[in-house]
Amino acid sequence: MDRQNLKRILFTSVGRRVELIQSFQRASMRENIPVWIVGADMSDTAPALYFCDEAVRVPRISDESYIPALLSICREKKIELLIPTIDTDLLKLAQAKDRFLEIGTKVFISAVDKIRLCRDKRLTGDFFTSVGLLSPITVDNVSDYTGDYPCFIKPLNGSSSINAYRADDVESLKAFAEQIGEGNYIIQNYIVGTEYTIDIFCGFDGKPIFITPRIRNAVRSGEVLKTTITMDERMIMEAKRIVEGFRPVGMICAQLIRETTTGLDYFIEINPRFGGGAPLSIAAGADACGATLRMLMGEKPQYTDRAAKNGNIYSRFDQCVCVSTSEVGSHRVTSGSEVTSYINRMVREGIIKGVIFDLDDTLYSEYDYVLNGFREVAKLFDNPEETYEFMVEAFDRGEAPIDEAIKHFDKDEASYKRRCVSAYRNQTPEKLPAYAWGIELIKWLGSQDIPTGIITDGRVEGQVAKLHATGIDRLIGEDMTIITDALGGKQFRKPCDIAYRILALRMGVEPCEIIYIGNNPTKDFKGARAIGMRTLFFDNPLCIHQW
Repeated sequence: MDRQNLKRILFTSVGRRVELIQSFQRASMRENIPVWIVGADMSDTAPALYFCDEAVRVPRISDESYIPALLSICREKKIELLIPTIDTDLLKLAQAKDRFLEIGTKVFISAVDKIRLCRDKRLTGDFFTSVGLLSPITVDNVSDYTGDYPCFIKPLNGSSSINAYRADDVESLKAFAEQIGEGNYIIQNYIVGTEYTIDIFCGFDGKPIFITPRIRNAVRSGEVLKTTITMDERMIMEAKRIVEGFRPVGMICAQLIRETTTGLDYFIEINPRFGGGAPLSIAAGADACGATLRMLMGEKPQYTDRAAKNGNIYSRFDQCVCVSTSEVGSHRVTSGSEVTSYINRMVREGIIKGVIFDLDDTLYSEYDYVLNGFREVAKLFDNPEETYEFMVEAFDRGEAPIDEAIKHFDKDEASYKRRCVSAYRNQTPEKLPAYAWGIELIKWLGSQDIPTGIITDGRVEGQVAKLHATGIDRLIGEDMTIITDALGGKQFRKPCDIAYRILALRMGVEPCEIIYIGNNPTKDFKGARAIGMRTLFFDNPLCIHQW
């Protein structure tokens, strides 16, 4: 895969947003748009970093160097789109939006004035009123509150339900107000009813693409644990009013309460970013990730009414990933000796207890296989040696060797191409020289009782022939070798994680104690990381396929 064709996206404060990262990775596969995801966080133990293609550390958001650091990263890594995931850097990013655009990076964020009104709950209420929607009566001083009890008090610019309380009487209200701090809170009348979130996804032009209302069935620390997709027509129309007045860019999440007695909708806040529960509406069919990638390709996705599957219920769960030991994630090496040295140390330190290899251009040079195929194809021409040399030269120039040979030697294209392709695919090389370091490493791992496996893509017959010609099939048994097409078709090829799960079970080793060694990080590592495996990037200088 050509590195120049990758759509490069940076997520800031990536934290625990594993679902969101995986949603973009799945969209990349569905849309056939290759993506390179960079995760930024101030902590190198943030779990989502280990599901990104690349991780970078950044200063605290409050630090003056935060935006300059992000600008430097975006410039260096040619980031096309920056996506924020938490509230605290939204205003800084909105204010610096043009600076990012100058270096070719779009920021998925709404206008500065809209970010300000979201960060100030008083202004948020005013906005809802301005577009004809109901919002709880809001005051910002205990002495001004004349409503009934219970009431609700929360920080003026808070998030994640931190310091948000129900006050049942004036004494508790005063106590909570003192705890939050004078001038830093708002008080609203307590609305009894069902809580909803409306995920609203818009393009860069502020026009809606998906609108997905859902019930907040269960919540922890402000983030939804269980949700029911509810394509309520009234809420969809109310969301369109928000869009008209707000002109969002990217995802915003509007929260409301439908009052039990009256059935009226009271809107309480807007989160102008991908919320923690946004992957739920994406999973239901409102594929904001796929639409984002298409926008990066120059498309302008149109509004899709009721894209999410009404009535779908989603329940979320926690999952662990090992981040406590050194060099978690993808380490990069450029030679076989570096691979051997790294694996030797990781085994001796007890960090890894299982090793899985990619095959092509990792344990042998695929160029040798290509040359052998050209020799088989050349036998179908009048001058085999001349044809072989011609095809090698065409391949080295980046051209299509079979097509060029057919054209150059004036053969009937349709019939010859079928025969040539068949000869190439059905080649059975007697010998392919495996890398000596790889053979020795596999033998050494065996002597240390470290289970070793292979996961490789491609036609089953062709991969079996390669394994036999390299002699690797005599070192790694059939039960520890997975050719992904043999699992049921091309849908099981990397980065699908099924093969990794199967091999981990066969090894009897926890995924966090297994390392996968491959030469193509855009394809090889996503499935491994999805189940918590480590990865080792062998940046093979002899690799014939760029990533």
